[in-house]
Amino acid sequence: MPLPPPPVKPDPDRVPTEQEVREDLAAAYRLVAMFGMTDLVFTHLSARLPGEGHRFLVNPYGLLFEEITASSLVAVDAEGEPLQATAWPVNPAGFVIHSAVHLGRNDAMCVMHTHTLAGMAVAAQSGGLLPLNQMSMEFDGRVALHDYEGIAADDNLSERDRLVQDLGERPCMILRHHGLLTVGRSVAEAFYWLYYLEQACRIQLAAQSSGAPLAVPPAPVVRRARDQFGTGPTKGWLPWQALKRKLDREQPDYRA
Repeated sequence: MPLPPPPVKPDPDRVPTEQEVREDLAAAYRLVAMFGMTDLVFTHLSARLPGEGHRFLVNPYGLLFEEITASSLVAVDAEGEPLQATAWPVNPAGFVIHSAVHLGRNDAMCVMHTHTLAGMAVAAQSGGLLPLNQMSMEFDGRVALHDYEGIAADDNLSERDRLVQDLGERPCMILRHHGLLTVGRSVAEAFYWLYYLEQACRIQLAAQSSGAPLAVPPAPVVRRARDQFGTGPTKGWLPWQALKRKLDREQPDYRA
C-alpha cells in the first residue's frame, strides 16, 4: 500500500465548515466504539457548530456509536432541543452536562463523556488518577473532580454551575461515581485527551490489580514530564489525521 501524503498541521485560526465538524464528530463516535469506550446507546460526544448563536451537534438517541454518520448527527440548541427535522429522538437530559461546559467555556468546541469500566473504576477511588506512568503524568494538574449529585437531568440545573466551576480551565474531568469527561478546542484535541485519559485509567487498574506496591515518582519529575508533552491549539492533530485515514480505509461511510 503506498504511503499517504505527509499530514499538514492545521491552521488553528481557521474556522471549520459545518460539514467538516460533522465528519470529525462522526469519526470520533466511530473511534470511541472501535476502542471499546461505549456504553450501548448512552453517553454523548458533542461539538459546537460554527456561526452565530448556540448550536451543537449530538448523536441521535438510540443509535450505536458505530452507526453514527455525519448526516445523522442532530443540531440542537443549548437546551438539547432539535433545530432540524430528525426521524430519531435526541436525549435532552443527556445533554445537560455538555451544554453546561459548552456555555461555560468559550474554548469548548467539543465535549466528550464516557462510562467506561476503567474510567468508572478510577472515578470510584478516593485518590483519583495517580501518576503511575508517562501517559498518566501528562494529566498532572489537568484533571478536575466533580462530586456525584445523582443522574444529571433538568431537575438539577444548579449542578451546571458547580460542574463548570469545578472544571475551571482544565481539559479533563473525573465525574465521581460516574465517568470521564474531556474538552477540546477541536474534536481532535478532545479525542486525544479522552483516549489517553482512558489509557491512564486502564494502566492504574492494571497496576493496582497486581498487588505489588505502587511506585509513584517524585512531584518534580511528574511536573517535568507533564510539561514536556506541551499543549497548544492543535493538540492531538497528528494522531487524529492517522485515525481518520484508518476510518477512511475501514469505515468510510462515517462521512456520509
